[in-house]
Amino acid sequence: LHDLLQSQGMQLNQTVTFLSDGGDNVRDLQLYLNPQAEHLLDWFHVTMRITIIRQMMKGLKPHSDMWISPEEMLAQMERVKWFLWHGNVYKALNIVERIREPLEIWYDQNNKYGKTWKVLEEFYNYIENNRPFIPNYGERHRYGERISTGFVESAVNQVVAKRFAKKQQMRWTRRGAHYLLQVRVKVLNEDLHAQFQTWYPHFNIQSEVQEQVA
Repeated sequence: LHDLLQSQGMQLNQTVTFLSDGGDNVRDLQLYLNPQAEHLLDWFHVTMRITIIRQMMKGLKPHSDMWISPEEMLAQMERVKWFLWHGNVYKALNIVERIREPLEIWYDQNNKYGKTWKVLEEFYNYIENNRPFIPNYGERHRYGERISTGFVESAVNQVVAKRFAKKQQMRWTRRGAHYLLQVRVKVLNEDLHAQFQTWYPHFNIQSEVQEQVA
């Protein structure tokens, strides 16, 4: 473990916070790398799932077999988001369960109601499985602590994914993309300058110039 942490640039006594999308494979890797670290569910991925659910609900029409209207479902999903933002998983799951219940009669059908039920079912299990990793996001945000990796997701989509797309005439190799990400991490950690000085002892550049180059 010590060698693995060293290879990742981490010290055994270093304070580390892991944010992930909640997938089992990613979460297991985090726990293996540093079990004593703080492990959090990325708020970006929570809101993304809620947004998808709300979009699906907007396509529903009132039905006589449902005691709750699509408009009320939308309002209740906003409450789910509010409770999760404040770390109240218990109340959030209770609301999801109440919304999911009237849709259950279509669970095995491939229509809008059945698809919405399936997405709600997946969301319920997603939040339940990640319950220990859901903090009070609002409180963390007020104290200036990280709650999301949305800026990383955006960089990956705009830089890496775009250049790997088949429609692009100029595509990066996997090796080239790996090197680019290494530089990007150094920029985000603000130690690109120090790294260059390690490689090239006579390297000297003003911080504002470094910023423009990055």
